[in-house]
Amino acid sequence: MRKLLILLSAIITLTGLQSCSSDEDDYIIIDDPDALGVSLFKRLETLYGSTSILLLPDSRDYESIPSDPKNPLSESKILLGKLLFHETAIGLDPVRSQGLQTYSCASCHHANAGFQSGLKQGIGEGGSGFGLFGEGRVPDNSYISMDLDVQPIRTPTILNTAYQEVMLWNGQFGATGLNEGTEEFWDADTPKEKNNLGFQGVETQAIAGLGVHRLRCDPEMIENMPEYKELFDRAFSDFAPSERYTDINAAKAIAAYERTVLANQAPFQEWLKGDSKAMNEEQIGGALLFFGKAECYQCHSGPALSSMTFHALGMDDFVTGDVIGVVDDNTKKGRGGFTKRASDMYAFKTPTIYNLKGLNFLGHGGSFSSLKEIIQYKNDGKPENKEVPASSLSTHFYPLGLSDSELRMLTAFVEDALFDPNLDRYVPDALPSGFCFPVSDPVSREQLGCN
Repeated sequence: MRKLLILLSAIITLTGLQSCSSDEDDYIIIDDPDALGVSLFKRLETLYGSTSILLLPDSRDYESIPSDPKNPLSESKILLGKLLFHETAIGLDPVRSQGLQTYSCASCHHANAGFQSGLKQGIGEGGSGFGLFGEGRVPDNSYISMDLDVQPIRTPTILNTAYQEVMLWNGQFGATGLNEGTEEFWDADTPKEKNNLGFQGVETQAIAGLGVHRLRCDPEMIENMPEYKELFDRAFSDFAPSERYTDINAAKAIAAYERTVLANQAPFQEWLKGDSKAMNEEQIGGALLFFGKAECYQCHSGPALSSMTFHALGMDDFVTGDVIGVVDDNTKKGRGGFTKRASDMYAFKTPTIYNLKGLNFLGHGGSFSSLKEIIQYKNDGKPENKEVPASSLSTHFYPLGLSDSELRMLTAFVEDALFDPNLDRYVPDALPSGFCFPVSDPVSREQLGCN
């Protein structure tokens, strides 16, 4: 304990905060654990003026959750989206007949993996099995690789995406904000064309994603499932019945649901709400580092601890031979692959860092197997990807000089204090179809113990 407190005193000094010390000591010992919390509180007030800047709203506080003016949040729309997001019955456009109604949005974005994939490379159609958090999903041996629904980059999470103005690692989805002026790159006959509908990123990704991932909300299916029909009728009552049961409205409902999927029960969030015991001393020490010496806050900011900034950190892409398919050059170039701007080359969007605990693949190319590894990488400040020119690297990527003890505290904060343990609250108990979810292939149904 004494060693931890001495180390924390150094952190407090480095962040410009004050604490009690004696004339005889050349270090500061904090006997009161609450004093650490006071130091963190003062640091956050110094940075932001108020700790409320970092608060995630309650998932039912629709007025406080950022939303698209063209897709206002409502209880009926969110419930409809929650069901459709997990609904394997809308897997209606498979490449192979055996894939029919065996996959959903949640196949690659599920609660037990922090609403990203438990695999290095998520598999929608063409996958077999699931495991505990998606880690057991493998390609069905009856599929050839080109028929599998996989992407050449890590599956991004839907957690806290209400705070993401544009979506995907390269930010290509969304017609507003950062993407104003990129209209020439909204190529016809590609998913990017959906930007022309004028929605923000979450909605645009949901609309484009249905087609990309071979999902379709069939009006006949809706008519045959009274629960879905009733929810569509309530959520989109301003549409004529002939225009109500559409893929676009289904995607708007999914996007509305995604905006409410917030890690607002993580210990750090509980601490921000006034529970001084929600974080232990090591985690508070890590938070002081996060918002101080380690300078994580410069990129990871706001309630989601993400940002609408793109940075080249020299991380590896998927390695050829280790994944399904080919990683194209535009994917490797991140934001630059979309905007074609030299300043954007190899830069990827700053993601939320909530609920990364237990994941075995981190970074846009899944090249890190733990949070400890990726934090050590940032501390070292040495790029692993030889294809990224030094001139492209972010000015925020340099050696931090954190000690082993500081790295342990920082890891404890990110790994545990930013982990919401109750994401199952965003998962339905059952679907109107009665189908298995988040996947429904024969092996998965047996593993998951459903129908």
